[in-house]
Amino acid sequence: MNEVSGEVAPGPRSHSVSIAWVGYLACGWAFIFAAVSFYWAAGGTVGSETIGPAITGLAHDPVFIAILWLTGALKVVAGLLALAFVQPWGRMIPRWMLLTAAWIAFVIMALYEGAASWVQHGLMAAGGIGIPSGLGTTALYWHLLLWDPWWLAGGILFGALALSYQRRSREPGASVAHGWGLFHASQLHPRRWRGADGRGNAPL
Repeated sequence: MNEVSGEVAPGPRSHSVSIAWVGYLACGWAFIFAAVSFYWAAGGTVGSETIGPAITGLAHDPVFIAILWLTGALKVVAGLLALAFVQPWGRMIPRWMLLTAAWIAFVIMALYEGAASWVQHGLMAAGGIGIPSGLGTTALYWHLLLWDPWWLAGGILFGALALSYQRRSREPGASVAHGWGLFHASQLHPRRWRGADGRGNAPL
């Protein structure tokens, strides 16, 4: 424990466990979302009315079905990306690659699909701009109350994961969560190092 101004400050393990939980939450978010895409791609119809008539009208279009399978696969990849931050095998992926992918996910999910769409749909609901026929009033409120906040929540999770990992992994002597254990920042990626006897591999 560290004492700062008379108060007990959270130690490295509490930070690391927090990062781990964010990673697992982001993974769960992505896998649930992927399951929805796969369900619709396989011909499921429950909940499709929440998207809008322009989309439901493409339910039997082979190209659209292929897109659904692809988006589902991308969401699975997003879930694996989240796990890479908190699982030991993630150390094999370069730090810059993990962070770049997570920040891109944040921008797409939180800012574009989430916040921007939420504002746009809010303006539609308030009468500030017209509601497209391909969206419709029913789907508008589903987007406003479910899909936009869902995208925003996922983006925030990936942004928080990237920010926490970025800060922890660049601090001298910092430890980063992988699973429920702690790994020194210098151990995040396999590399050679020279010990006192001039030989040896870095402990992984």
